[in-house]
Amino acid sequence: MTSWQIVRIIAGTFIFISVALGAPGSPWFVNEWFLAFTAFVGANIFQSGFTRWCLMETIVRKLGAKASA
Repeated sequence: MTSWQIVRIIAGTFIFISVALGAPGSPWFVNEWFLAFTAFVGANIFQSGFTRWCLMETIVRKLGAKASA
């Protein structure tokens, strides 16, 4: 599995968890401020599309994942 695939899995997991914890209709609702984390993850994905750099991918590579092709 490449670093970019791992980053997508992590981002998707963060988004699912933060929406579950931040959406008022969710059975796991804690606080609406968890939706700010969802926005942060989305903004990072957005900027990485333009800059071709993602901090999470750098971290995953340093942990030993192989670079994307």
